[in-house]
Amino acid sequence: MNQKDKSFSADAGLEYAVKQLRQWSHEQVPLPNTCPELGLGEMATLDLLAPHVLGRAARLDRPDTLAHMDPPTPWITWATALWNARLNQNLLHPATAPFAREAEKLVVEWLTPFFGMNGGHMCSGSTLANLTALWAARDVQGVKKIIASEAAHLSVKKAAVILGLTYVSIPNDANGQLDLAQLDDLSEACLVLTAGTTSTGAIDPLELAGQAKWTHIDAAWAGPLRLSETYAHLLEGVDKADSIAVSAHKWLFQPKDSALVMFREPELANAAISFGGGYLAAPNIGVQGSRGAAAIPLLATMIAWGRKGLADRIEHSMAIADRLAKELSNEPSITLWAMPKTGVTLFRPLSCSTEDFCRQLPEGMLSTCIVDNTSWLRSVAANPVADIDRIISTIKEVIQRDNA
Repeated sequence: MNQKDKSFSADAGLEYAVKQLRQWSHEQVPLPNTCPELGLGEMATLDLLAPHVLGRAARLDRPDTLAHMDPPTPWITWATALWNARLNQNLLHPATAPFAREAEKLVVEWLTPFFGMNGGHMCSGSTLANLTALWAARDVQGVKKIIASEAAHLSVKKAAVILGLTYVSIPNDANGQLDLAQLDDLSEACLVLTAGTTSTGAIDPLELAGQAKWTHIDAAWAGPLRLSETYAHLLEGVDKADSIAVSAHKWLFQPKDSALVMFREPELANAAISFGGGYLAAPNIGVQGSRGAAAIPLLATMIAWGRKGLADRIEHSMAIADRLAKELSNEPSITLWAMPKTGVTLFRPLSCSTEDFCRQLPEGMLSTCIVDNTSWLRSVAANPVADIDRIISTIKEVIQRDNA
């Protein structure tokens, strides 16, 4: 290999890639069916891929999008993610990620106090964060089973299967929360409470935290509300948990593969989930070995926006959800499941099926879900740049058309 290979150094191609990000050709050329024998070169490859990668993606920042728990990302995360790709730091080893490890330490130190936790680390999503926390629960406290509500994220049951633990699913009450009346014996259990269920955004009774042998709170969605002085009380009791998972790629507006697992007693937890090796200068903590520097875009966002900037955008999203729900509650041909608790609004039409109603809306405006064997339209206020007036107007047009 030529030591002057320009494919490994910055050149005009980077500026061209940024230009493509702003504007690209919509003419799509089919991709090769097999691996090319001879490459096209970088610039031609950008031209080929831009209409696919950029043109065929779901636009999460569209003004009429409130469908999923996947927000758009601020541009400072694009820039720092590019830096990360250039440097390819590996947090497995201090020598391969000197500043990246320091950045993660800073982010964890800044965020854990909002939850009453004392340490933790980042991982690639809350599925791994939940698995990591439940692994610690098994090996620190010797729990024999995992108890969670029927609305718990599927990653909790996955973790039980992987860890060889009994899984007990508790029905929900009418509010979508774990039903206290049907709670099982907690003496040998890890109790998983959800702060912001995927379908309805409900928060389980957090006063239960600390009553089981180990309590884990899956706060993947609603956890960042703790940064808001207005809404932090909704998660009162989280500080009594033993572990907490938060998805940074949800309401902290980070690129995918970014989550945190936090522990009240990190020394105990880390001792149970650490492995060493002759090739390691420091113990490897958690499920992942090699992993990238996801903390750097998060660190940049927190420095750029501050706590208040993050809270302002979350609070604006909550206001969007409240506005939509109030408008829908005044429509006689619409059934509202409940006023949103954490930015998730469910409703269904009385004049047609949920699926027919959804098909009349712009693609990606809303999604659908099943709650209590009934199909509902689902709006998640994850997009802080959404045009709520436009969204409400579009929904009302469909209502009027169906009622005509």
